[in-house]
Amino acid sequence: MTTEMFILATLDGLSAAALLFMVALGLTLIFGVMGILNVAHGSLYAIGGYVAATLGLAIDKFGLSPALYLPALFLAAILIGPLLGIIFEVGLLRRILGKEHVLQLLVTFAAFMILEDVQRLVWGTQPYFVSNVMDQFGNTDVLGITYTNYQMIVLPVVAAVAYYGLRYFLTKTWLGREVIAMTFHREVATAMGVNAKLVSLLTFVIGAGLGTLGGALASPSTALLPGVGADMIVQSFAVIAIAGLGQLGGAALAACLIGLSRSFAVYLMPELAVLTPYIIMVLVLLVRPEGLFAATSMRRI
Repeated sequence: MTTEMFILATLDGLSAAALLFMVALGLTLIFGVMGILNVAHGSLYAIGGYVAATLGLAIDKFGLSPALYLPALFLAAILIGPLLGIIFEVGLLRRILGKEHVLQLLVTFAAFMILEDVQRLVWGTQPYFVSNVMDQFGNTDVLGITYTNYQMIVLPVVAAVAYYGLRYFLTKTWLGREVIAMTFHREVATAMGVNAKLVSLLTFVIGAGLGTLGGALASPSTALLPGVGADMIVQSFAVIAIAGLGQLGGAALAACLIGLSRSFAVYLMPELAVLTPYIIMVLVLLVRPEGLFAATSMRRI
């Protein structure tokens, strides 16, 4: 492997890891509080991307300022994430909360399939992307390799802000502490006065917002096609399995591991690129079924 190829693989891997981490962060937060493995989370990622791309194309169509491209991505996530989160949590998840995990998986998978058809109905099967966003940030030479600042700087920075912002919310605010209490024991937290319905709704809205944010930020660098949500949700499950359920910091390292391994596989063994995340997941689960960063410990709330 040449030096140039190594640099490209590393930058591609970190860029992909940033997007994957944002989606997995929302998914693990939802599971930690609500105990639901939400397969439909992949659809939130895809819809966030499609809406962001639609807004970007509208900016081009109406000749608006290119400076609106990046705000349009965040606007898509802010509008679509909470809206779908509220509809999904109130209309569906409350009905299956506390049910068998198999039933939860089946119900959320059915919702995922419905949303996949909705995507095809609204946006068709043609690829959507808004590469003009990346042009606004220019490129940088990294040891002789020209790489986009959007992928190299913007995506990792937004992922870091999302992570530390969520950690601050969970540890420094009273509502965040209620969310943490719910992750340990829902019934006890409710008995102590925590509004379980409100906390669950807030948690799902935040998780959905992170999922749509990942999709929106992926739209400039990823061609959105039917099935893109399925690929992302499977990788997100791999991140959670590797890190351990509820491990926010571990999810960041697991996302980097998957992003980098898959990127290097693309350059070295393309035929194994798709399998790489799952090979890593299987190896980790065989050695440490609870995940690499999971630990049994007492915590004071």
